[in-house]
Amino acid sequence: MKAIGYRQAGAIDREDSLSDIDLERPVAKGRDLLVAVEAISVNPVDTKVRRKVSADEGSWKVLGWDAAGKVVETGPDVTGFKVGDAVFYAGSIIRPGANSQFHLVDERIVGHKPKTLSNAEAAALPLTAITAYEMLFDRLDIRKPVPGAANAILIIGGAGGVGSITIQLVRALTGLTVIATASRPETQAWVRELGAHHVIDHARPLAEQVAALGIGAPAFVFSTTETHRHLKEVVELIAPQGRFGLIDDPEQLDVMPFKRKAVSTHWELMFTRPIFETADMGEQGKLLGEVAGLIDAGKIRTTVTEVLTPISAANLKQAHATIESGKARGKIVLEGF
Repeated sequence: MKAIGYRQAGAIDREDSLSDIDLERPVAKGRDLLVAVEAISVNPVDTKVRRKVSADEGSWKVLGWDAAGKVVETGPDVTGFKVGDAVFYAGSIIRPGANSQFHLVDERIVGHKPKTLSNAEAAALPLTAITAYEMLFDRLDIRKPVPGAANAILIIGGAGGVGSITIQLVRALTGLTVIATASRPETQAWVRELGAHHVIDHARPLAEQVAALGIGAPAFVFSTTETHRHLKEVVELIAPQGRFGLIDDPEQLDVMPFKRKAVSTHWELMFTRPIFETADMGEQGKLLGEVAGLIDAGKIRTTVTEVLTPISAANLKQAHATIESGKARGKIVLEGF
């Protein structure tokens, strides 16, 4: 089968950073589905792994943790899917990724594709939707108010893949006021289009801008990127007893300044459930079902902003470079082998 992989970790501008390769088609066992991949999308995690993690000796490293396609084979223990089902999912970071014609994935972390979306539109959603949903409702518990705080959430990096779906989920499922950060005219317009009530510029100090809104100190802050740059401002602007969440990888994170306000800190990694096969691993499949329902009901929309065809090393290199530039808006999708 066709696939895209690499052997040696490194920069995207290396000739061998990503290559078109041929691999043996896998076979479904246990609770696995074998999916014929129709579309994939690219996330920051793809670029981080490509830069830092080399393939095992004599093998290829295949990335890709967002896919949409059709089930072509099921393992003997599968109960929730059948051959021919259209699906979308993120997968597990400790298994080969979906940048291949056929891909194995545990049924517990798979959802039925939204009926109203194309494969490309659906492939943009799983990883970011799971990340946003778990952060909002499992980690920050945003349905539980913070006494005396503004019933509001600040989303740092509102125009990125995670920020774009977070804004929509908050608006669709809660009554919170959404404050999103964006620094360029086109990204500011994007987050407003997605439903942000207020937009501030993360290239400027955040606390002063939040205070100027006149709504009070927000109960919740979700930092999707550049946490190390904004942490001091978050300490100042967040409400006492507020909840702070992050998903990026700062080299250091000093949370001691939060103590005076009794602010809790929450990490989110959507791969935790599949990595450890937690008892509630199947919640990710259910979550994707809820997201599909919201899509089909017209309450949220896909976050795809660019589609590249076909799924090839050249196009994947282009997508990685855009992600690494920090200028991506929404999600980049590749479609068709």
